[in-house]
Amino acid sequence: MSAEIPDRTSALALLESWVENEGLRKHMLAVEASVRQYARIHGEDEDLWGTAGLLHDLDWEKYPDEHPSRGLAELEERGYPEPILQAIAAHAPDRTGVEPDVLLDRVLFACDELSGLVYACCLVRPNGIDDLKPKSVTKKLKDKSFAAGVNRDDVTRGVELLGIERSEHIQNVIDGMRNIADVLG
Repeated sequence: MSAEIPDRTSALALLESWVENEGLRKHMLAVEASVRQYARIHGEDEDLWGTAGLLHDLDWEKYPDEHPSRGLAELEERGYPEPILQAIAAHAPDRTGVEPDVLLDRVLFACDELSGLVYACCLVRPNGIDDLKPKSVTKKLKDKSFAAGVNRDDVTRGVELLGIERSEHIQNVIDGMRNIADVLG
């Protein structure tokens, strides 16, 4: 890998300069935490993987019709490493034509929509994420009126891309998000 990963402080500053919506910021942090969890599971570079998760929706608020192209152009200009650019492009294959082929790509794709559903589940529970179980998330996954913006087909495809049981994937995302429960509120 030729390009160095910018430190998390720089990545957060970039996120904050592009994204004003608090809900979107929390989503991006949740995806980062979930992707970092998978990096730990697979013995991969947490900073590289986490940065891809943190910045995957950088341009969603400002340029939704051009997402993720504008964000990718910004990250490329700033010298972000190719694996991060690749993963961000692959998290939106219907927009970019880039399929999630390598493990980081598949993990980012799989964590994106599911982390939104997990977060929504936390908001309606008295104990938030503290005692959340995959069974509860699965029940809400089947209720299409709950967190209606979550693309259920992408959640299903993400599980298939990872090649693990859905409940294991949900637990991995929950475990990652528990690390930032204080941030998510």
